[in-house]
Amino acid sequence: MRIDKFLKVSRILKRRTVAQEACDGDKVLLNGRAAKPSSAVKPGDVVEILYASGSLKFRVLDVKETVKKDEASSLYEVIPQ
Repeated sequence: MRIDKFLKVSRILKRRTVAQEACDGDKVLLNGRAAKPSSAVKPGDVVEILYASGSLKFRVLDVKETVKKDEASSLYEVIPQ
């Protein structure tokens, strides 16, 4: 699955266009490397999103095309920093 779609489906970012802009601005790292919006995500990958006030680092646990709102957090596990 594309990283921009995963960020939207998992509800980490609200819209796919926001996820694409974050990737284009080098704000999303996939396994320590800058990710393009089309980069493939698979279980076990580590994703880090860089914000002005800090960052969010998480491990991908599962990849699904659609998921209910209350189950979205089961797709990833936050890694404490």
